[in-house]
Amino acid sequence: MLVQCKSEQEPQFLLRASHLTNENHTWFKAFEYFAEILEERSNGRIIVQNYHSEQLAKEIEAIRMIQAGVIDMTVTGSTLNNWIEIMAFCEMPFLLQDAKHMENLIHGPIGQRMEREMRERTGFRALGYFQRGPRHLTSNRPIKHPDNLKGLIIRVPNVPSFVTAWQALGAKPTPMSFSEVFTSLQQGTIEAQENPFAMIKAAGFAEVQEYINLTSHVVSWTYPVIGEKQFQAFPEDLKKIFLEAAKDMQEYEHSLFLENEKEVQDELKAQGMKLVEVDKESFEKKSRKALFESLSPEMQKVHQEIVALRK
Repeated sequence: MLVQCKSEQEPQFLLRASHLTNENHTWFKAFEYFAEILEERSNGRIIVQNYHSEQLAKEIEAIRMIQAGVIDMTVTGSTLNNWIEIMAFCEMPFLLQDAKHMENLIHGPIGQRMEREMRERTGFRALGYFQRGPRHLTSNRPIKHPDNLKGLIIRVPNVPSFVTAWQALGAKPTPMSFSEVFTSLQQGTIEAQENPFAMIKAAGFAEVQEYINLTSHVVSWTYPVIGEKQFQAFPEDLKKIFLEAAKDMQEYEHSLFLENEKEVQDELKAQGMKLVEVDKESFEKKSRKALFESLSPEMQKVHQEIVALRK
């Protein structure tokens, strides 16, 4: 909770950040770096305490707790689709082609609108963005074509477009908090899950999943955020220091991400996971209509604008 303290021996502002990832993930490492440089640059006036692995709250709960002023920061993106429709495009399945297409979206009018609506309608201030590697499906049987998905119970994040996509493909999507996924796979409550390579490795899914099916079904990003009310409580000098440190955090995370992407596939293969090439065109074709029709008429126009950015 953001607390303004009167004692000179305590920080003027104490922030608590909730993370869904564990301490080995690049997002958490970036926030630890952010906490370090922010404390130094503010002369101890701002302290950030980071809590990994959903220790403070599960993802949806963390969003509500920030809005209530109970905690202060997190990393989020498409989960905000439960509040704002346009946020679905952070992780819309089978929409973005590659990192360049994603950057065109983030830095253009649609990306600016997303950040504005996030601030005005949910009370979150974006502090840059963290790139995510493409999401792939893990399972204990190879999945090369949508026909192989029939009846497969797949954990998905609590994001409407993910449920729509996997239902259209013939699977049984089950929204679930990330911290519950490993145990659920181990116990057989779910049979598969989907995430980028880094999340697959950090969560230890190689222990409970045999195959990584290279669906690349989502090219996406996520936002490090602070509650807007918490940010506005800073005096002007600390706002400037805070935003500059956040910019450096984004650059630091990006360098970690690029380094990690080069290594993580080999590490997962060394742990026994098998990489499976899939018929990507069939996955996209089978889910395209359901995803488009799940959007409101206004968002269908935005969708078409995003597709046009591929050119």
